[in-house]
Amino acid sequence: MIMQTPDLFDEPGQITLHTLAPGATLLRGFALASAETLYTSIQSMLARAPLRTMHTPGGRPMSVNTSNCGDFGWISDARGYRYAACDPLSSQPWPDMPDPLRQLATNAAQAAGYPHFESNACLINRYEVGARMGLHQDRDEADLTQPIVSVSLGLSALFLFGGLSRTSPTRKVPLDHGDVVVWGGPSRLAFHGIQPLAAGHHPLTGPYRFNLTFRYTAYAFGTSR
Repeated sequence: MIMQTPDLFDEPGQITLHTLAPGATLLRGFALASAETLYTSIQSMLARAPLRTMHTPGGRPMSVNTSNCGDFGWISDARGYRYAACDPLSSQPWPDMPDPLRQLATNAAQAAGYPHFESNACLINRYEVGARMGLHQDRDEADLTQPIVSVSLGLSALFLFGGLSRTSPTRKVPLDHGDVVVWGGPSRLAFHGIQPLAAGHHPLTGPYRFNLTFRYTAYAFGTSR
């Protein structure tokens, strides 16, 4: 049963929905029931498309380790931020998106008010202690009518959710294992990020946090933000 409540701190195991901003919803505990299946699927995909450290167009290494699955994968290098149909490390197509991942993304989007979302790209980020994600917009997808679905597994993190300007005030939202955030519509281009990950150990993921970011991209499209 899904409950609607304004409280961001709920009992473990309870699925609740919270409005973060117009078009943006936090679904606490939504992925808990399928977490082990999701994690097993992630490990299977990473055996084919291993995690790697990507670099910004300016040459700075990102602190998260990254891979992808689906029809397109998001990549970053000296050429810019963009989507590609093949893994640049292997020149092979990215692994197919497993059904459990695709279905979870569809279900979460529907629960958040986006009934027609069908992801064709999933970015896999692994955070270790100290890893972070600076404030940014997800705007490389060409079709911005589709929402973003972000799934947290493993160690807890502080999610920063702001407005349409980098200087807009940000809200700090604790994200725990199994939480899902969906944003689209008027919040589709909201700036967001993750504060540096604190040390810890999770029974499923060990010293790591995994994030699955599901998107729909109309075609391989790039920018040099």
